[in-house]
Amino acid sequence: MARVLVTGGVRSGKSRYAEALVDASAPAIYLTPGFPADPAADPEWAARVRAHQARRPAGWRTVETLDLATEISAAESPVLVDCLGVWVTRLLDSWQAWSADPSAWGNDFDTEVSRLVKAVARCPQVVLVTNEVGWGLVSEHRSGRLFADQLGRVNQAVAAACDQVVLLIAGRPLTLS
Repeated sequence: MARVLVTGGVRSGKSRYAEALVDASAPAIYLTPGFPADPAADPEWAARVRAHQARRPAGWRTVETLDLATEISAAESPVLVDCLGVWVTRLLDSWQAWSADPSAWGNDFDTEVSRLVKAVARCPQVVLVTNEVGWGLVSEHRSGRLFADQLGRVNQAVAAACDQVVLLIAGRPLTLS
């Protein structure tokens, strides 16, 4: 494992594949920018989070953060990030970008992406999970187009900093580079 970007559609097996790339017998850092699970508010989301947590080896430390760049830069053990699609969503939420003009948040977004790419390029062992957004229809909703556009930019930038990109289709990996 070096720097690997794992992409694919929803429920394609991305997370399981990415987890298998990290040595389960050694310490690792599992970075998640996801929303905290609240079983009362969203039992289905909470069940998904629990399933991910149950698969993680005991020696892995979980960190919930939006500041992926800082955590990756400080890591002294392998890092797994799951997932960049959630990270983009949370960033856009934090700036209320869904209805705001890009001039209000675009520079902040570019800065965060640049910080992430630099951290990935310097990290000796990092696996990042993302969603593939390039095969669907162009959304009729501004928020859908905004998400796809920004995640597509992030995926391209992070892929350029990685040694390998793997596409998961129906649980099967296809190495792209």
